[in-house]
Amino acid sequence: MSDETNPPIESEEQLTEFIRGGEKPPEEWKVGTEHEKIGLLAESYLPVPYEGERGIASILEAMASEDGWTRIYEGENLIALAKDGASITLEPGGQLELSGAPLRTIHETCSEFHGHLELVRNVSGPRGVVWLSLGINPLHDVADIPRMPKARYRIMREYLPTRAELPLHMMHLTATVQANLDFADEEDMVRKLRTSLGVSSIVSAIFANSSIAGGKASGFVSRRVHIWRHTDPDRCGLLPFVFEEDFGYERYVEWALDVPLFFIVRDGSYLPASGTTFREFMQRGLDGHRAALDDWNLHLTTLFPEVRLKRVIEVRGTDAVPAGLICALPALWKGLLYDSEARAGAWDLVRGHTAEERLAGLEDVARRGLGAELAGRPVLELAKELVELSSEGLRRIRHAGRRDPDERGYLDAIRSQLEAGRSPGEEILDRWEGTWGRSVPRLIEYARY
Repeated sequence: MSDETNPPIESEEQLTEFIRGGEKPPEEWKVGTEHEKIGLLAESYLPVPYEGERGIASILEAMASEDGWTRIYEGENLIALAKDGASITLEPGGQLELSGAPLRTIHETCSEFHGHLELVRNVSGPRGVVWLSLGINPLHDVADIPRMPKARYRIMREYLPTRAELPLHMMHLTATVQANLDFADEEDMVRKLRTSLGVSSIVSAIFANSSIAGGKASGFVSRRVHIWRHTDPDRCGLLPFVFEEDFGYERYVEWALDVPLFFIVRDGSYLPASGTTFREFMQRGLDGHRAALDDWNLHLTTLFPEVRLKRVIEVRGTDAVPAGLICALPALWKGLLYDSEARAGAWDLVRGHTAEERLAGLEDVARRGLGAELAGRPVLELAKELVELSSEGLRRIRHAGRRDPDERGYLDAIRSQLEAGRSPGEEILDRWEGTWGRSVPRLIEYARY
């Protein structure tokens, strides 16, 4: 049902204005960071169930009790926690995600992350549960993973396999880290979205970290990137139209209107949309329900391109990684996108690429990580240039009106990776096939948070 706070949609202009409502002046720009973790039972290395003394529900309950988080239920099931603008949510295969609050500095973001890790360890350790800093479950296949009791995931499990061959792998096996950034106006949004999509494959290579899957070498440095390439062609990918001259809010809205809905929510119940696009929902309704702005907001969160536009710009293309690199990710994007000179330099690195070259580069990154090429240039070289552009951007931000504390040190973890010349997943694969002798205990010990 719609009401005064959730008005029915009468025109496409309302959808554009909804996104435009996210605009913020530069002095109010912040960064939010989201990161997922894959859990295993410490002794058996089995996936963590939802139920039981060692289950996800017990862990969420303990976190709420110990640290004052508000419990969020779906029916009788505890599915999420909320506190101070942040949330802890449950992904389809039991991955635990912290959606961090929008924060002004990377120091605050990193502190938030480490505080979260401490809480997770405090409640998980006594239960014999470990959490892994990997982009994919290294040991199990889709059939092995317990299903989390959220209605939206049931609908997605039924719909997505009709679109491609690997969506259930995406839902149940993968983990990511991503950042959310602000924009000032439409022109600023265009420049940020276009630049971040252009360099997305380079950043994916820096953080590529899913080389072991199903207990063996996956054939990829980032199998997670490969899986997302085969999840749903309607709602995933590099969005070629973003690079066209007339791109703006309206073009993004036009694309989103023709992506099929997963579901709508009425009176707390998820109603499957059965392939109805949002445009069709606006025109004809769905099971007697009219489209309202809350439906549009929900729909925008179920679109999965490498960079997503909502009321923030969400850069999504990276594997979960060790703690130092997690703090580095928002710093990298802040320096690149919140400083106009750094952003222009990053765009210059990729502006001449064709859609085919961008796609081929992303596929090569999935296979080879930092060893890949993008439009004929080594990704490792491009990554080094990108990090220095970001560093200079952070320096200028600090000395401009924001007067933020120096955040360039967070890039050191990336520089170390680039000096080694290998993505995290390449290093793990070398150890797995070499000194570890394909030892699962050594892999888990290395990858645990």
